[in-house]
Amino acid sequence: MPRWMCQAWARGAGVEGGDGRGVGGARRPDSLKALEGYPYTAHDTLVDLGAACDVIGLCLREDSDNVEIAVRGGLLSAMRRGAVLVNHGTGLPQAARELADLAAPYGIDVLDAPVSGGRAVALARQLTTIVGGDPQVVERMTPIFENFSKAVVHTGPTGSGQYAKLFNNTLMMMNHKNVIEILRLAQALDLPVQSLLEVLRSGSATSFALQALGPSITSENVHHLQSLELIDMELFGSAVESLGSRATSVIERAVAGAQELAELTAVVGA
Repeated sequence: MPRWMCQAWARGAGVEGGDGRGVGGARRPDSLKALEGYPYTAHDTLVDLGAACDVIGLCLREDSDNVEIAVRGGLLSAMRRGAVLVNHGTGLPQAARELADLAAPYGIDVLDAPVSGGRAVALARQLTTIVGGDPQVVERMTPIFENFSKAVVHTGPTGSGQYAKLFNNTLMMMNHKNVIEILRLAQALDLPVQSLLEVLRSGSATSFALQALGPSITSENVHHLQSLELIDMELFGSAVESLGSRATSVIERAVAGAQELAELTAVVGA
């Protein structure tokens, strides 16, 4: 059986009332290579992991994965009362509230804490961590989040972290659309794209959508990122469904930005 979960010490952070342990989990054994050089204990099962730790962070692809791990996988039943389960994945606000409701009978606090910034920013420990949940629990967890974040923003009650992350991602995709439209005009005038990009990146028009082209968004990963962005837009559409037609133009422009991301990457030469 692969040793696919681990218990690790969070550098420079402690959990009030606990022993300062932070937790990372990995479905692929190779992911544990990231902990080489740091003290950690690997666990063979979710139950063993849950029983050993005060804080557990999940970063899974879909909301249904969280329920699978937490409920059917036995994680919640194994965790100690007063422990904290953190969902770092991107999902629906209502799903974040449902996970918190599932954890409540076990005495487990749940935070939805999606992150923003991309791989390069994550490696530099400069993510923005967007947190929804009980203020006292957020305060306890902030020293841990600060180990990999340039900013930790408490956005409000459970589910608000997911709302903020989805709005953030939607605006970024709209900015992708803005960039490709500007560059198409430049190409039509036979302007040098690279020097124009230098101006746009360093001038008042700059944005993360521009800055990420190359460092985080490349021709090698663009199709994978594009699929994730389109999933995010499905989530955003569901999250703002009550707004009806008021959200239509935003959704359409953001989806177009995601759909044209591969073209944008090619034009930029990333």
